[in-house]
Amino acid sequence: MTKSRKAMLASWIIMLNVVALPQAGALELFGFCLSGSCKNAEGDNADVIDPKSYTVQFTVHGVASQDLENSLKSTSELVRGEDKAVAGAAGLITRAKGDYRRILAGLYNEGFYGGEISIRVNGRQASDLKPGDEIPNNSTVQIKVDSGNIYRFGKFEIFNQAPDTTDKGDIVERPTSLFVATGDIAKAGHVGSAARFEIERWRQQGYPNAKIGTQSVKAHHDENILNVSLSIDPGLKATYGGVTVDGAENVDRDFIEYMIGLRSGQEYDPDDIERAKKRLDKLDVFSVRKVETGENMNSDGSIPINASVKEKKPRRVGLGATLSSTDGVGLSAFWLHRNLLGKAERLRVEGEIGGLGSSFNVNQLDFKLGATFTKPGVFTPNTTWISNLFAAREFNTAFEGETGGGSSVLSHIYTDEISVEGGGFYEYSRFKDAFGTRNFSTLGLTGNVTFDGRDSKIEPTDGIFAKLDAKPFYETKFKNAGARVNAEVRAYYAVDKEAKTVLAARAKIGTLVGPTRSEVPTNFLYLAGGGGSARGFGFNNIGITDNSGNVSGGRSVLETSVELRQKLNDSFGVVAFTDAAVVGKDPIIDFSQDFRVSAGLGVRYYTGLGPIRVDLAVPINPKSGDPKFGIFAGIGQAF
Repeated sequence: MTKSRKAMLASWIIMLNVVALPQAGALELFGFCLSGSCKNAEGDNADVIDPKSYTVQFTVHGVASQDLENSLKSTSELVRGEDKAVAGAAGLITRAKGDYRRILAGLYNEGFYGGEISIRVNGRQASDLKPGDEIPNNSTVQIKVDSGNIYRFGKFEIFNQAPDTTDKGDIVERPTSLFVATGDIAKAGHVGSAARFEIERWRQQGYPNAKIGTQSVKAHHDENILNVSLSIDPGLKATYGGVTVDGAENVDRDFIEYMIGLRSGQEYDPDDIERAKKRLDKLDVFSVRKVETGENMNSDGSIPINASVKEKKPRRVGLGATLSSTDGVGLSAFWLHRNLLGKAERLRVEGEIGGLGSSFNVNQLDFKLGATFTKPGVFTPNTTWISNLFAAREFNTAFEGETGGGSSVLSHIYTDEISVEGGGFYEYSRFKDAFGTRNFSTLGLTGNVTFDGRDSKIEPTDGIFAKLDAKPFYETKFKNAGARVNAEVRAYYAVDKEAKTVLAARAKIGTLVGPTRSEVPTNFLYLAGGGGSARGFGFNNIGITDNSGNVSGGRSVLETSVELRQKLNDSFGVVAFTDAAVVGKDPIIDFSQDFRVSAGLGVRYYTGLGPIRVDLAVPINPKSGDPKFGIFAGIGQAF
């Protein structure tokens, strides 16, 4: 990206959903009522025949608590629908009678099996009302619940339990050690959960048709205990039979079967099915995919696997844009073929241009053109071959240069969280910077190990992401060998159960060993600052500054970021953040150097493709030439 010392004013491009409403002065924006009344002029009951409104009085007696009352209210359709009229007297009677069952189930689910429920409509018990009875508008509904005593498990027996296993992937904790031990509160939902846990223990050990055989649940009201007895019927142990594929048109059916990876005779494991689905998802050629076991097991114990798919359109074109008050506007475009040779091979051709607006000199803009070929299923269904060619031109306050080259690597997924990548690369480059104009010819190896334990790649709220990458190389012009090593960790923690408040942190450290700074390609050196680094500073403006004020890259870097993300509703969120970065001359960071620190606030607008972000950042300790602030816009969280 082009970096100008002179910050340009950011253009705010806001996509507004403005809805014209019948009331004068009413304005609704992104689902918020900003002024006036945003309800339909005819009201919420315009489409209801013979609307009957009512009010609810809800009381709970006995061994009650506010949590119990709130839980029972949430089960009541009368309470949930109080603000919307029902269709006639019959609608109110039906809703009231149904609440007996719903509230009773709510009591059972909280461990109360001796409760009493009274629902009166204008003083009459709802169970005595008939469909033809007349009920006036604005009726009063009284719901009284006597919870009775709380019940606890007496005996909870599960017969024919699955044997213990030493296979870590098949271990499921015994349900009796979780929430159904003697003395635990006898919540009805826990009975079903215990059965599902035990069935899953059998399924994990190769029994797909495990089910409850017999069950007995008895409440002893004089002792306030619940005795439960379950017996599990595991069925037959299964192996995989043949795989059938339906719906494939342009993607090779044998290849789909190969990528599913369930070999005939292999022991059934539900985790295998889930991994097969994920492999098909990663191909990105199917809009719909199903992988499931057949209904009937064969006489030899094998179970057929049925896969059905619907293919996406093979070609795709995309556009992208970024906006920064310090770096200007960046535009990107790509053309993609998802199934080039019939086995989900991908060819992606893309181009980028950056620095628009902060400069109109073509020689001071950034350009990149590249092509990437990806072939999945090399050697194993979990191994992918990735090769790319590229040519790029960069211009910023630290350097300008041209680079061309390519790489070829193999990427292998070991587990759902761990993947590795390794291969080789070559680059030819010319750079002009504080060390003069130099040409480089560099070849070497490249590889990384990634751990991704986040709950979501688009909007993570929990988990850790960690990546270690290394690039040993040999530069032929200056005849130097060296290595560039980076490590990055990101962590996410949801403060509340709903994950509306999330604390996110990121740290990256890098080191370059081997050649001196003047004898290594400039793009191998470290610079910091910009929208993906220390926001508020110009892109690549943090580096080694000489006496003349010229900035050059260093041999080490440390970057940190902390964000507090607050979701306001399904559409909007706000973020408070602080970033810091330091670049060192030597391979080991000198912590006596000044860390460049910035802080700011951001807004997030959530979409299906990820949040649209706008961040305003201010340098805390700016130096001469640094901007007073920076505005950064893009798609996706900063990290």
